[in-house]
Amino acid sequence: MPSPVRPRAAVRRAAVALLLACALTLGAAACGGAKKSDGRAGGSAAGTPSPSTSVERQKFAKTRFVANAGLAAGAAYKWIIKPYRAGGFQKGAAHRKSALVKAGLAGVFTYNRLKAAVRNAQGDPALSKALAPLNSGIESLKNLGTKLRGGADGADVASFQNVIGGVKDAGAKHGATVTDQVPSASQLGG
Repeated sequence: MPSPVRPRAAVRRAAVALLLACALTLGAAACGGAKKSDGRAGGSAAGTPSPSTSVERQKFAKTRFVANAGLAAGAAYKWIIKPYRAGGFQKGAAHRKSALVKAGLAGVFTYNRLKAAVRNAQGDPALSKALAPLNSGIESLKNLGTKLRGGADGADVASFQNVIGGVKDAGAKHGATVTDQVPSASQLGG
């Protein structure tokens, strides 16, 4: 005759497995697994503000522009311009490899944030017009990260600094003063 302990253990294992499956399913659904917003009145995304007037839309555009341009300027200064001036990219410099890797990452990050700042500026007509002449300069920075990894020269760093300065000046002239914000290492790499 079979022992009554075995069926109880099997029932317990089945109950635990069922509870675990339910918990995983509910956890995935709670983390945004299946449903997306359908765009109706109650379904706006949590991270996107929906201003009602064009003045508010322009204010948010300027705010996002200032944030992205500030991060770009901070990364450029901290990991490209400052180490270059200190001679950190020259052969024989202490920690040259790590400085070049950080500069390469900062170059890619800065280009990405400048492109985001230009997209943000599209919400403000005056700021958009002011940044239009800088688009070619920003595009010229696209491969600066790889140039810096291979060894930087003064012309590359100067062009980088000029573009950042132009973006900051354009913002300041249109009420969007950009201050340098140094991104964290995780933001830079991530």
